[in-house]
Amino acid sequence: MNRLRVWPVVFALVVCLGLSLMAVPAKAMTSAQMRGLVDGETDSRIEVLGRVVAQGDEQTLIFLQALADDAVKVAGDKIWIVRESFGAGKALDPLTGNMQDLPADAQDVVSNNRFRGEIETALAALKLFSAQTTMRLQAVRALLKEPDSAKVPLLEKALQQEQDTSVKALLQLAISAAQLSDAQASVRLHAAQTLAQSQTPETQLLLNQRFAEETDPQVKLQLQKSLKTIADALKTGERLGAFFTGVSLGSILLLVALGLAITYGLMGVINMAHGELMMIGAYATYVVQVLFRQYLPGAFDAYLLLAVPLSFLASALVGALLERSVLRHLYGRPLESLLATWGISLILMQSVRSLFGAQNVGVENPSWMSGGIQVLANLSLPYNRLVIIGFAAFVLLAMALVIGKTRLGLFVRGVTQNRPMASCMGVNTARIDTYAFSLGSGIAGLAGCALSQVGNVGPDLGQSYIVDAFMVVVLGGVGQLAGTVYAALGLGLVNKLLEGVTGAVLAKICVLVFIIIFIQKRPQGIFAMKGRSAEA
Repeated sequence: MNRLRVWPVVFALVVCLGLSLMAVPAKAMTSAQMRGLVDGETDSRIEVLGRVVAQGDEQTLIFLQALADDAVKVAGDKIWIVRESFGAGKALDPLTGNMQDLPADAQDVVSNNRFRGEIETALAALKLFSAQTTMRLQAVRALLKEPDSAKVPLLEKALQQEQDTSVKALLQLAISAAQLSDAQASVRLHAAQTLAQSQTPETQLLLNQRFAEETDPQVKLQLQKSLKTIADALKTGERLGAFFTGVSLGSILLLVALGLAITYGLMGVINMAHGELMMIGAYATYVVQVLFRQYLPGAFDAYLLLAVPLSFLASALVGALLERSVLRHLYGRPLESLLATWGISLILMQSVRSLFGAQNVGVENPSWMSGGIQVLANLSLPYNRLVIIGFAAFVLLAMALVIGKTRLGLFVRGVTQNRPMASCMGVNTARIDTYAFSLGSGIAGLAGCALSQVGNVGPDLGQSYIVDAFMVVVLGGVGQLAGTVYAALGLGLVNKLLEGVTGAVLAKICVLVFIIIFIQKRPQGIFAMKGRSAEA
């Protein structure tokens, strides 16, 4: 109860003295003021607090923050700020800014909860006038979450001095949010109109709370209009967010299915170890990250540039070994190749468990992939997802060029379409099989590298995507890259759009039912093979 009675007095002091800054230049804190903040009764300390807040300088901010952090000590007539970063036995003199040895008889400054609350309020007020834009933004956001009509004069004073447009916009919204509880209906009406521009869930909640308490019919009508405007904007953000997550999932499915489009679509090998080849690429990325963190910490942000080719090479080498040792003896025998690759997948998973452990390992994003673009209040586009979408497009283009424009691609197409004729023309079909399978395996490794940037890496990583990868290849049309692209993006979008309506489990079931019906009606997939390749 005491704290509730003191709040209006403190805010009045803060506002009145803060407004005096317009005419009086800021002054540094004196020794007497610091002593008044650390000694005496709570009421007198609050009174001194109200006076020093008006000075609004960095020294006051630093000292009050130290008080809030319990980092102030007193020794005789001297006051010290003590922090771990200063080093053992060192303390800062807040008056001079000099670092000195902390006296042995220094005592902690004790503050009760009431005074702590007043310090937090004063800090929020001081940060509105900080020289750092980020600190001012934090202060305004904090005040916006807890609007109070008593803070309006202080916010208006900060708005008059503010130069940054983003901070200005937030200050105007904070003023309107605080004015929602004003005694005058006209002020509340204007505040409700202004807050319609802040299309955030927090503002929606604030307006709903005010709507339940509002008695004036005009204000209530405006609150309804503002709520409808915000609700429409949030729905738009949700739809765009679902579309983006669908494209993001589609790009991941595309990366996963591209390698399978070669090993299964072109070569006809049912490779149940495709997911484990992805897992090898993900663990290769993890190993590169660990090596960079240990030996090249200064260049950590560049580790992914080395991890991409190494993940491709690691999976491609394992794929080549797999093809040369096992699969070359099983061409044309789909059941045997399925069982053999399934057994190999179990061996690879157990090998990884033995080397890295059964627990998932974390792969950290480089700093340039952290964060995102805030498009709308409820729509943020993460940088790692944007990079993966671009990476999938790059891999698709590179694969299309290799298959369609290079000598290796010509040989692969020739061998897959008519192996005896290609052999008669002098093509080493066994070597081309190894090259093609290695290429598909390497692309699976690239998919694993990309997946490591959006989730944890574990021995079971590949099992989560192998069924989806086969669905994409079959739905798109065996051997058709264009069909793989359409199927991956289509499945990703449909899956995410249905999740918002039916939930994740039912959405997955609906997608599976759709694929079954589609394959029954069109067994060749979206794009059927044409010409001699279809007759083979």
